[in-house]
Amino acid sequence: MTPGPSGASDREPITPPPLDARLVLPAIACWTATLTAIVAGAHSGLLLAAGLATTAVVVAGWRYRHGRRCAVASVLLASVLTAAGFAVVGAWHEARVAAHPLRHLAAGTSLTVVAVPADDPKPLPARPFGPRQWMIQAELREYRAGPDSVRAGGAVLVLAPAAGWSALLPGQQVKFRARLDNPWRHDLTVAVLRAQGPPAAVGPAPWWQRVAGVIRGRLAASAARALPGDAAGLLPGLVDGDISRLPDRVRENFRETDLTHLVAVSGTNVTIILMAVSRSVDRLSVDRRLGLVLSAAALLAFVILARPSPSVLRAALMGAIAVLATALGRRKQALPALCAAVIGLIAYRPGLALDVGFALSVLATAALIVLSPAWSQWLERHGWPHRLAEAFAVATAAFLVTTPLLAALTGHVGLLAVLVNVLVEPVVAPITILGTLAAVTAGIYPPLADLLLRLTILPLRWLLSVSEHGASLGVSLSVPDGVRGGVTVAIVATALVALLIRLSHRAPMTHAPDRDPGG
Repeated sequence: MTPGPSGASDREPITPPPLDARLVLPAIACWTATLTAIVAGAHSGLLLAAGLATTAVVVAGWRYRHGRRCAVASVLLASVLTAAGFAVVGAWHEARVAAHPLRHLAAGTSLTVVAVPADDPKPLPARPFGPRQWMIQAELREYRAGPDSVRAGGAVLVLAPAAGWSALLPGQQVKFRARLDNPWRHDLTVAVLRAQGPPAAVGPAPWWQRVAGVIRGRLAASAARALPGDAAGLLPGLVDGDISRLPDRVRENFRETDLTHLVAVSGTNVTIILMAVSRSVDRLSVDRRLGLVLSAAALLAFVILARPSPSVLRAALMGAIAVLATALGRRKQALPALCAAVIGLIAYRPGLALDVGFALSVLATAALIVLSPAWSQWLERHGWPHRLAEAFAVATAAFLVTTPLLAALTGHVGLLAVLVNVLVEPVVAPITILGTLAAVTAGIYPPLADLLLRLTILPLRWLLSVSEHGASLGVSLSVPDGVRGGVTVAIVATALVALLIRLSHRAPMTHAPDRDPGG
């Protein structure tokens, strides 16, 4: 074939199969109904459910009158019915939280609390005065505000000093003194508890949490031996989300350059691990069924290492769906899988409807499935190398769909986000894979783990350098935070997405083959 001016051949590009979008509306409806019921209150949630049920009756009658094979009516009927059910469930959860006995105590009340951490303690930013505080998401077991103990469940947020708290494992039952505070957000959190000193008693953690804690500790110790200061604190965050040793300076640089997703367990980590296993299986010509078993084992091992918390389970699902969309070539099935995951996760844990990390993960995964493939092909048709086109398309798509939410929360838009993410993309996978191998070998043969981590020094230096220089430029756009800023940025982002979709779906120019003068 005769190459065109851009270096690409003049054959028509392969058109990706159409996406199956039938579950998109039910997923959005269930998410919106749950969020509305929790934020607006139980009574509003029940009114919404009643309105949706009435709408379902109207849609069912219209569908019956116009023929049962009407696909639009079927999708709409399924959406309003499931949304009505989710609104009832959301209202029930909100009513339980509103009636919780802690909600009837005055802020500042002194309590003796028994709770179980649901995730690792997270360090809060250093304050100009006073010791650093740690934040722990926990499940309440019982409390005592007077002579009698009250057994009660519910999600609580514990703010505690480092002493006795920073090394806690999820699943360890702790008893401590605390002062009651009101929840920060209108979600399903029952109360904020400000711990007064270290816990008085600490119970054992489940065996899998102890195993994960040992592996994470050995990885951090190996990183401290093999890597220089900032890199040693950064690597555990990149591998398993452990940011307990991450310097504040690095944390701020990552925030300024929109790289914080790299040091939180996300679908990216899972995607890298599963892609590495998948490609190793293909190169070794292993039976596909065995390959699926190995991938499932790798996913389970990673979930245990990174903690089976709701955020990690969410990341595992999103990463697995991303692999389904890219490595396995099942892009058509990836969107229904994402929507089913959204419905299932919100049904399992309704509080995720208000979780920012959940929303960002879903939006980024949807962008990977829906937008980036066509944009990547368009860039390749214009002469971009495949890897660069893919990285730029993924970063651009994720940036455009997540920026409105981030702008509403932070009040700024990082204008270098796409460029910075493209620059660091080549080093993220090697760091993640080598770091994961080091975590596995750190307990078996520490010198090998140290050697593997030394191979990450240059990639880590590049990552730190890009974040530091990007942050020093201060290229960000300040916007009003809250709904007004989010809506404004959403309008601009939507216009850019529409423009890029139009460009990427425009039929490519083809070049007729040269005619033979004698023919």
